[in-house]
Amino acid sequence: MPSAGSRGEVIGVSESTSSEHGHVPVLADRMFELLRPALTRGDADGSGAVLIDGTLGAGGHTELFLTRLPGLTVHGIDRDEHALEIATQRLAPFGERMHFHHARYDEIADVAATAGLTEVDGILLDLGVSSMQLDQAERGFAYAVDAPLDMRMNDDDELTAADILNTYDHGALARVLSEYGEERFAGKIASAVLRAREQEPFTTSGRLVELLYATIPAATRRTGGHPAKRTFQALRIEVNRELDSLRAVVPASLELLAVGGRLAVMSYQSLEDRIVKRDFAQAVRNTTPAGLPIDLPGTAAKFALITRGAEQANEQERQENPRSAPVRVRAIERIGAAVDGDLAGEGNRR
Repeated sequence: MPSAGSRGEVIGVSESTSSEHGHVPVLADRMFELLRPALTRGDADGSGAVLIDGTLGAGGHTELFLTRLPGLTVHGIDRDEHALEIATQRLAPFGERMHFHHARYDEIADVAATAGLTEVDGILLDLGVSSMQLDQAERGFAYAVDAPLDMRMNDDDELTAADILNTYDHGALARVLSEYGEERFAGKIASAVLRAREQEPFTTSGRLVELLYATIPAATRRTGGHPAKRTFQALRIEVNRELDSLRAVVPASLELLAVGGRLAVMSYQSLEDRIVKRDFAQAVRNTTPAGLPIDLPGTAAKFALITRGAEQANEQERQENPRSAPVRVRAIERIGAAVDGDLAGEGNRR
């Protein structure tokens, strides 16, 4: 079973895309369908179009886009150097059409500026922890194996999951578990952690899982899924400041889109999806006061929703790719010219 908030690619083969790396990206065909109209406005093969994959991972989605649109240029961003190494090898056949950037996705505006881009045609964000990271036991993301309590997506970051468990006070730890894991027993777990760390600091996931089994009531364990899933999700989000990054990246991505450009976001848990839903709702809002016969200058909505609500994987996709089960997809398109401080003009897309 995938960990809560997991994303990315699952081992297997599909007609969508496959490679020697053996990873199949979640909802690959659907993501291509959503973004293709924005990437083929100038030419059917994507010539002159630019896509930013803000969560490159192992490169599965990008591989599909580059294969199907032989004129497309992609800029891939990932904070995980291990992922970039794998993606660089996987996408090497595409040569200068592919550009790699080691950065957090909320640094998307800086990445674009460094690359000489003032606007782009498409942006893809596949949130959460990737299956590649889950499958690397030493990273400590998965609760199914005993491993160091690390959970950093970027090895250069200082804070680890062990640091949180061993140094946060009761209130701070309970807040993380409640807010980021939506854990009903956050206070009870925090108390148990503080008692346990007095005897010995936490270093591995196995000891934490044992504590959670002992702390969460048996009735809840029988019906609420794995007792560790919410705590591990909460620790991972806190370690990587994921929700802070998401709150920053959606507005920055919208600002980068050219007219006709599209942003597609794949969320894997409710906390992420609520942020995306809120930002999209604000972007499509018309601010003309009610009752006026026409829109006032600068008040018309500059974006339109492409998806109706949050799309989910169908049953076939879930069977072929179990990690697609929790995914929620939302997509939006810029329909109005950028004004009032937004990035404007034709710009440089190459």
